[in-house]
Amino acid sequence: MLRPTPFHERTTALCESWKFKDWAGKVAICTYDGHSEREYFAVRHSAGLMDASPLYKYDVYGPDAAKLLSRFATRDVTNGFGVGRVTYCTWCDERGNVLDDGTISHLAEGHWRVTSSEPWLRWLLRHGRRLDVRVEETTEQLGCLALQGPHARDILKQCVDFDVDKMRFFRVRKTKLDGVDVWLSRTGYTGDLGFEVWVDAAHALPVWDAIMAAGRIHGITPMGLDALDVCRIEAGYILQGVDYFSAKNCIIEARKSTPHEIGLGHAVDLDREIRFVGQDAVEAELKGAHKWALVGLDVSWPEIEALYEEYSLPPHLAPVACRDAVPVFEEDGRTQVGQATSHTWSPLLKRQLSLASVQPRFAKPGTKLKIEHTVEYERRTVTATVVERPFFDPERKRSTPGRA
Repeated sequence: MLRPTPFHERTTALCESWKFKDWAGKVAICTYDGHSEREYFAVRHSAGLMDASPLYKYDVYGPDAAKLLSRFATRDVTNGFGVGRVTYCTWCDERGNVLDDGTISHLAEGHWRVTSSEPWLRWLLRHGRRLDVRVEETTEQLGCLALQGPHARDILKQCVDFDVDKMRFFRVRKTKLDGVDVWLSRTGYTGDLGFEVWVDAAHALPVWDAIMAAGRIHGITPMGLDALDVCRIEAGYILQGVDYFSAKNCIIEARKSTPHEIGLGHAVDLDREIRFVGQDAVEAELKGAHKWALVGLDVSWPEIEALYEEYSLPPHLAPVACRDAVPVFEEDGRTQVGQATSHTWSPLLKRQLSLASVQPRFAKPGTKLKIEHTVEYERRTVTATVVERPFFDPERKRSTPGRA
């Protein structure tokens, strides 16, 4: 049976669609209305508030906490990673294949927090042996709200006890929100200006109420996973279990990926004293050739229109993001060179977008490829051009108006 999150009483009361799904064993709302369009536009033009509590959370304490996390993750957090910083990273198995991706936050001296999409308590304990650390799973103890959108900062100004204008991108701090102790991080999964609020589960509902009250004049809207999926594709963000698979869940080697093959080479620090699990294998791979490269694809809308016209049909695409993998071919349409795994029509950009893994020689921006598209049960292809990711990257995401 699915378990409720700390915000369940508020979110389910607002959910008119009754569209729920399993997220890490918790009840998660897909969309509050019959369609996610209102929630999507709230994130892009005002603010959306999403319950992200099902994320797995681990608090790591002790003098050797940074050593453990540098051994655990591809980021090196032992050198100059001060209190208040957050980083996005991956972690690998001994063969350099990615297990998961998530964040590491330095909350206080000797206190860190890891978030992930899958449970990793045993993995952390295993690699913390003989170190002076204590690992505590806090998944059930903490609720999390993602407040995302261009008005997110203005909303928080009304209910937190510090100048949010001065908070920089990928930073975290302890504060009070309407009198309740919370951790506030400037992070998110929408590719927009955003913050995440971490609160003790016992005080979750007052925090939800305070944010919703402060956001009313800004048009704040509760947001579900369907709108989030469209936003994260526009932002070029990958999803574990869709755009790559955790190595521990793969039954064949071909499904495993290294950080560089899924576009996360930037999250790998190789010049370090404490080597991460799988570093030898990752370094060896860099001396050779990658199997795959993650790219963005801009799918030709005129060709989609023409394809439907052949069947005397109007163009029709799924009203939400699609996670069905389809083949990607060379421009001649005959030789398969990869697969597209996440797709969406971007309401803001007015473009059909896909994230795909292709053979590296086809990863250069501007390369013309073909992607499978099915109409009336007949598999056809249309042109897809390799483009830079992210597709959508507003300046407000990183800007800090109060920084001197």
